[in-house]
Amino acid sequence: MTGIGGASGGNGDKRPNGLLESWFVRSGWSKGELARQVNRRARQLGAIHISTDTSRVRRWLDGEQPREPIPRILSELFSERFGCAVAVENLGLRPTHQSPSVAGVDLPWTAPQTVALMSEFSRSDLMLARRGFLGTSLALSAGPALIEPMQRWLVPTPTPGGTPTSEPTPSRRTGNKLSKPELDLLESTTVMFRQWDAQCGGGLRRKAVVGQLHEVTDLLQEPQPETTSKRLFKVASELAELAGWMSYDVGLQPTAQKYFVLALHAAKEADDKPLGSYVLSNMARQMIHLGRPDDALELIHLAQYGSRHAATARTQSMLYAMEARAYANMAQPGKCKRAVRMAEDTYADAGEFRGENEPDPDWIRFFSEAELNAENGHSFRDLAYVAGRSHTYAALAQPPMRLAVEMFGRDLEHHRSYALNLIGLATVHLLRREPEEGAGIVEQAIGIAKKVRSERLNTRLRKTVDSAVREYGEVAEIARLSDYLAKQLPETTEAAV
Repeated sequence: MTGIGGASGGNGDKRPNGLLESWFVRSGWSKGELARQVNRRARQLGAIHISTDTSRVRRWLDGEQPREPIPRILSELFSERFGCAVAVENLGLRPTHQSPSVAGVDLPWTAPQTVALMSEFSRSDLMLARRGFLGTSLALSAGPALIEPMQRWLVPTPTPGGTPTSEPTPSRRTGNKLSKPELDLLESTTVMFRQWDAQCGGGLRRKAVVGQLHEVTDLLQEPQPETTSKRLFKVASELAELAGWMSYDVGLQPTAQKYFVLALHAAKEADDKPLGSYVLSNMARQMIHLGRPDDALELIHLAQYGSRHAATARTQSMLYAMEARAYANMAQPGKCKRAVRMAEDTYADAGEFRGENEPDPDWIRFFSEAELNAENGHSFRDLAYVAGRSHTYAALAQPPMRLAVEMFGRDLEHHRSYALNLIGLATVHLLRREPEEGAGIVEQAIGIAKKVRSERLNTRLRKTVDSAVREYGEVAEIARLSDYLAKQLPETTEAAV
């Protein structure tokens, strides 16, 4: 028999829950206070059937296993109390059920469930936006577990239109239709967030983007005309992609992947294949970063196939450049060089839309001539590394990388890209056994990194300096880099926002 407090399991094998007892004692809460907090949080989640009291809390401490959502609620409450991640398992509790939003990437391709999952995941992120908490609930997917679900992006939606108008998710709102000026404002706000990310890095505005995404999912839970619903799904996709990119930038890899997957689902509901291909390209970039170029190539080919009749030349060029990065990291120089040429040739036609005079969407405007040179330079740089520090490929990398640095140096918006390409150019100098030149460029990058909140940038700087010191520690300019970096960019444990 199960009480209203949400317990499961019999009494025969119960043992006192020492882990829960330890956290409870250190919290300073009484049993009554913990019961009240659990009930309050349950009501916020809509679990109005939960009615916990002091006797129920005592039974949990004695070893009774509560049912969901109580383990998750207790995890959230203790995490907030102590300012660190306190997983369900840390409390000696069994997570009896893990919702689809934290269980992996194989999610249902239906509009109402996409909205529900985006709402739940963004809400959880806002409530517990501390480094590592969502990461402890998530597992990064790779290989077939990632690629096979993403292939269903191309499968036609079984219901006409694919919008939640015929099957709306229950809403707390009144159902007022959005006006065109309101939709325009939502879209312009997304553009503004994207500009902030380019200028300041992912660490400064991530929580604001997640909050905006959560608001848009609220709007999607209302019945809307099909055209309005598709525009809202497009906004949701762009915000989820940006939340994923910012999470990637601050080092929250599983969280980033989850947002990317949700963004792809929303792009499908918006019937925006070019946007979906862009999301897949960022998933591919993440896989390259994590040392899985085979997965990256699969994702890029899926993006190219899915958007082959819709993407602008600029988007196609970006996809070819990412294909080159994947081939470079797979040590396939011939295919890498071919993809680089395709990226350059296709970029020359940027602005043309398959014969139609349609402009590029805002999300691809970052892919400038500077970005094209940066990607191609990094492809040759990566080839140099996988080919055993090849001077030949390092020499090929230097001209486009230097051109990218010069162009980004004149750009007042893309500070992070400028710093990342300075690091890239520095690594080319190190490959060419020119440590003094490399050291000076790294110092420039450190100066820019101080103004940008990007853990990805800081990590790349530290790895580059460590590698340079190991190889050229006897060179005075290199030897002083470690101390200079430590003073200018001290490592912190600051939580991602």
